[in-house]
Amino acid sequence: MKALEIQITDSIAVLKPDRRKLRLSEDKLVEALKNMDRGAMSSLYKMYSDSLYRVISTIVVIEEVAQDLLQETFIKIWKSFNQYDPGKGRLYTWMARLARNLSIDYLRSVNYRNYSVSEDLSEVTQQIDQTFQISYNPELIGVKDMTRILNEEQKLALDLIYFKGYTHVQAAEELHITVGILRSRLQSSITELRKTFNRDYTVSRA
Repeated sequence: MKALEIQITDSIAVLKPDRRKLRLSEDKLVEALKNMDRGAMSSLYKMYSDSLYRVISTIVVIEEVAQDLLQETFIKIWKSFNQYDPGKGRLYTWMARLARNLSIDYLRSVNYRNYSVSEDLSEVTQQIDQTFQISYNPELIGVKDMTRILNEEQKLALDLIYFKGYTHVQAAEELHITVGILRSRLQSSITELRKTFNRDYTVSRA
């Protein structure tokens, strides 16, 4: 994180808001922020952080990620405040749009894909590893060997996302399907792998 961002984050976290600024009208608050008033920024956080967090958490349900995105939102507000035009809409509307866009960008990112899809797949491979107490590369021996039980559509979706590192959008474009259909295939793949492992393990224990 750059020095400026650290300073902004620190000011958000530790500065006590000026009680007078908390009572300022929106016009006065905007004016203070245009003048890069850090006290006004701290007050802004106190006044709007709960509302903006609700905007973010309706899109990104992982709490720790939502909190990080909230901090990123206020950093972006601070760094781009000169772009805000009161004549085009209310301050909250502008900030909510920034929060929403950052959240959507996160959902499109590799980090979210790794968390939402690969996390489920890792759960399957970890279950195998813990049960049999063996060590292997799950990409080469665990999940990949098990994909033989999947149909061709499931294999292709799984291969692009988990083994080749495609994003959801890239994989959907490669397969000429919608992102919704891709996610459905990924979920069915994970479900099938989990069912197959549980069934095979039960038989081996009998």
